[in-house]
Amino acid sequence: MLSRLGALLQEAVGAREPSIDLLQAFVEHWKGITHYYIESTDENTPAKKTDIPWRLKQMLDILVYEEKQQASSGEAGPCLEYLLQHKILETLCTLGKAEYPPGMRQQVFQFFSKVLSQVQHPLLHYLSVHRPVQKLLRLGGTVPGSLTEKEEVQLTSVLCSKIQQDPELLAYILEGKKIIGKKKTARESTAPPKDIAGYRDKDCPHSDALNRDPGLDKEHCGVPALSIHLPAETEGPENGPGESNLITSLLGLCKSKKSRLALKAQENILLLVSVASPAAATYLTQSTSCCMAIAEHLCQLYRSMPACLDPADIATLEGISWRLPSAPSDETAFPGKEALAAFLGWFDYCDHLITEAHTVVADALAKAVAEKLFVETLQPQLLHVSEQSILTSTALLTALLRQLRSPALLQEAMTFLLGTDQRPAAIEDSPHTLGTHLIMHCDHLSDEISIATLRLFEELLQKPHEQAIRSLVLQNLEGRLYVARGSPEPESYEDTLDLEEDPYFTDGFLDSGLQPSTKPPPAPATSSDGKTAVTEIVNSFLCLVPEEAKTSAFLEENGYDTYVHDAYGLFQECSSRVAHWGWPLGPAPLDSHEPERPFFEGRFLQVLFDRIARILDQVIGDLMQRIQRVPQFSGKLLLVRKQLMGQVPGEHLDHQTLLQGVVVLEEFCKELAAIAFVKFPPHGPYLNFSPPPEGQV
Repeated sequence: MLSRLGALLQEAVGAREPSIDLLQAFVEHWKGITHYYIESTDENTPAKKTDIPWRLKQMLDILVYEEKQQASSGEAGPCLEYLLQHKILETLCTLGKAEYPPGMRQQVFQFFSKVLSQVQHPLLHYLSVHRPVQKLLRLGGTVPGSLTEKEEVQLTSVLCSKIQQDPELLAYILEGKKIIGKKKTARESTAPPKDIAGYRDKDCPHSDALNRDPGLDKEHCGVPALSIHLPAETEGPENGPGESNLITSLLGLCKSKKSRLALKAQENILLLVSVASPAAATYLTQSTSCCMAIAEHLCQLYRSMPACLDPADIATLEGISWRLPSAPSDETAFPGKEALAAFLGWFDYCDHLITEAHTVVADALAKAVAEKLFVETLQPQLLHVSEQSILTSTALLTALLRQLRSPALLQEAMTFLLGTDQRPAAIEDSPHTLGTHLIMHCDHLSDEISIATLRLFEELLQKPHEQAIRSLVLQNLEGRLYVARGSPEPESYEDTLDLEEDPYFTDGFLDSGLQPSTKPPPAPATSSDGKTAVTEIVNSFLCLVPEEAKTSAFLEENGYDTYVHDAYGLFQECSSRVAHWGWPLGPAPLDSHEPERPFFEGRFLQVLFDRIARILDQVIGDLMQRIQRVPQFSGKLLLVRKQLMGQVPGEHLDHQTLLQGVVVLEEFCKELAAIAFVKFPPHGPYLNFSPPPEGQV
């Protein structure tokens, strides 16, 4: 009895550990798949209801298990060799193309993704692997909504991850190059960079099974040069590189209506452009249309927007991120909102790509965006005769500048807007550059265009780039032609300022009843070294508004000092921004022997000064005459000020526009006085600000 029980136990143990021939099982599962196409007559049964998915899963498990068993030798096992030798992936790609049974293409995509991700042995170097991968990518839907979108994203994720781990794979996965040129040999015209091409014979399986099979094409062992074995159907056009199927597939997936899939595709492109190898980055930019395709998609999104967009509507969508490109679902709906959100989101994505990409790719992509979007698309709109085209394109360009962060694209934007000529401008120069035309738009007949363009230059001057400040402001001031030659430089600003000589305080105003205002309380006493005498400068701004038109004293406000703290913070911010530009701490000394030339402040400052002068003429010139015609002027002015500050409910008053303008003008002059004050801060106990860091302007 006991012996019989022992025999049964021994038999059970033997049954739990059978001897399995992996290659035989692998071949049987593959034959089971091929026999389905021979024996089946039902063309409507979905692939997932057949045994094909199960057999593919068994083949994958066998490959993974075999690799673990072969881990010590580091060589490919018999099953993997069978897969490569009999071009199983090629056959599966053909079955997926036929889409028979229905849903077979999804099964093929899944099998490719799992094999490439779970089998650790390098596979993409083999012709019998990367060629069917290229063909499979070509099968992917180029129109959003493809039934295989999810599986395509999975496959491209695996490929991009493999490329980032081993940039040399670019030469095997990317295709579309011209193969044979008329004047160059195939190797000269299409061979990948040396450090990529030199990898092609690596990791070739050398087991006995390979040598035993006379039917194995030896060229599948090591992948030859792309210029020799790339299929003829993938040859590009005669005069340039063709398309890369991986990039085309990724860009198509970026347009998916499923936001998660589109985001994953964008992340895959980010992996692709951030390759660490310089040779691979060069190959990506010179041998594919990656950069131009990304920039062209940006232009397509621009063209899909309505021709007329309100600048206020554009401002509501500023700050859109490429990770969340959808427009906010609020009540501020307007025509073209979704299209505008998509455009701004893709621009933010391009900016992020340029920031994260390899330097070679970043420079190429920045130039592509500048060429396709800035020059070919936006510039004609900015120079258009239609006011609406100018207004919309200017507002869009301002929004793009506000989102722009990458140094390479910022440099291209500066070149586009300001050009490369750093010579001081002359008054007789013709406005032949885009920047000069935009400066002229700052003083356009249309107030809307003027305001939109001024906002554009405001954004431009806030960018951390020296060219903006130098081209618009400093270019004509560095020579100091505004100082008369041959006369000694003043030691103090007090030597050159006299309020009584100001054109706004001449006898002409006395005739109209405007009396020179009593000087406000003086600014803090200045030091006696002559370097910080700012009292007169501050008062020159404060005295622009007559005392009869001021309201600050009635609201327990002491004047311009309410703006000093904010102005000082702004001054510190600007100082730290320019600190690393190496500017001198003081002006260059004058050369008394240099001949005098007429001073021209530059077109940008000229336009600003002209506009300010007209404002002063329009407002201050007849202010006293107008306010004398307003009954109870002081009380109404104080009420309007409280309304603007939100202290009392708003109600319509006579002459409300005039009253609001007077209040705004007073605050503007106080801001200017505060800015002048903090630029030359006196030393004393009344200022509790820490001085700027040493070395800053």
